[in-house]
Amino acid sequence: MTSVTSNDSGIDIDVNSISSLVTRAKAAQKIAEGYNQEEVRRIAASIGWFAVNKATEWANFTFEETGMGEIQSKINRTQGRARGIMRDLKNAKTVGVIEVDEEKQLVKIGKPVGVVGALIPTTVPAGVVFIGMMNAIMGRNAMICSPHPRAKLTTIKVVNEIRQLFKRLGVPEDLLLCIEDPSIAKTNELMQQVDLVVATGGAAMVKAAYSSGTPAYGVGAGNVVVVIDETADLSDAANKVAESQLNDLAIGCSTENAVVIKDNVYDEVIEAMIASGAYLCNEEEKEKLQAVLWKNGYLNPEVLSKPATFMAEKAGFKIPEDRTWLIVEETGFGPEYPFSGEKLSVVVTLYKYDTFESAIELVNNIQAYSGAGHSCGIHSNDDDRILKFALETNTSRVAVRMPVGKSNAGNWNNGMPFTINLGCGTWGKNITSENITYKNYINTTWVAREITNYTVPTDEELFGDVMADPKVFE
Repeated sequence: MTSVTSNDSGIDIDVNSISSLVTRAKAAQKIAEGYNQEEVRRIAASIGWFAVNKATEWANFTFEETGMGEIQSKINRTQGRARGIMRDLKNAKTVGVIEVDEEKQLVKIGKPVGVVGALIPTTVPAGVVFIGMMNAIMGRNAMICSPHPRAKLTTIKVVNEIRQLFKRLGVPEDLLLCIEDPSIAKTNELMQQVDLVVATGGAAMVKAAYSSGTPAYGVGAGNVVVVIDETADLSDAANKVAESQLNDLAIGCSTENAVVIKDNVYDEVIEAMIASGAYLCNEEEKEKLQAVLWKNGYLNPEVLSKPATFMAEKAGFKIPEDRTWLIVEETGFGPEYPFSGEKLSVVVTLYKYDTFESAIELVNNIQAYSGAGHSCGIHSNDDDRILKFALETNTSRVAVRMPVGKSNAGNWNNGMPFTINLGCGTWGKNITSENITYKNYINTTWVAREITNYTVPTDEELFGDVMADPKVFE
């Protein structure tokens, strides 16, 4: 375990404080274990409706603390996700018998996982708390939050206000708890003591979660790449990339970071992007932007999720006031080409391709460097090409003719499950490639009964002409 501060008696203070939180959470969870399906659904709905009505206050508070993003986008996200999560929870089964398969004589029973340790990022500190708690309570679980230091006041505020809600509802407040003075040592200790870890944040945090010895759902880095081919509505595609950029100033990991464009429409796409508010950086401006966007090889928090004019000024050049996002041209990928990675800013990297096969190869190479397994997008009206793209990219999600940053975590115009956590599969070294939902917050017991009047298929039915294939044996 990471070394921690000790008092005069030699007892680890951090260990004691975390153990106390876990003990309290376990006691509250034992009470919640007695709730029925409709009781937990009502609590989840109460959290969701509370979030809808607190969205403006939470957005202003978050912006004041972090200085990142854009207030109205935060309000929209909180209200949209609260409603969307409730859409998915409205008929969900998580308590008792959740599925019956008469043909196979199987019954599935939903049970709690226990105490969930939620690692909260600086980018969406309010959302990860209330969405995580809506999912957790549906499984009759408790949750303990470990805030990011740069957003701890927001996390603590949201946790405390939901705790007050629980008190009004007559349910245990300790179903939701928070580390109020976060540290790496405390987070590591929390991950070792809880029953399940849900980690939302950077690669180091996710790696620590998977290394904790506790079952964990982590999410990989985002670095969304989209393709625009010659069959696309170029203006619509450019506008949708712009829409993602302006959604909380690209704070989300699902925001488009790079666009791979067919060579014979490349110039037209750039013109369409400029018409949608983009500013095309020249080589000198690109170098200046790179110098301010990365410091010592890491993204500079001083310029992340800031307006384009602010970023340009910090980089040492001026752009017109009506320019809302920045585009840079690139040819390579990897550490020597930092613009090929995730940027958490209103900066999009443009690439040119000739054949569709080379576009797919470029997308996979870019995401092998950054964003493996997360999400891709494609603007095309060729269904065969769209399917080929989905089959051959190493990705968990493909958004078709939509703003990726506003679609792959769920939206009303598509069928993706609403979430705040996006698994990236083994490409991103994650345990799942799904959108993390209430289904990931329960254990399942299978009850198996004997099937009467069953038949056993013949070998011919099972193995077919493989039985006569001489290559099966020497």
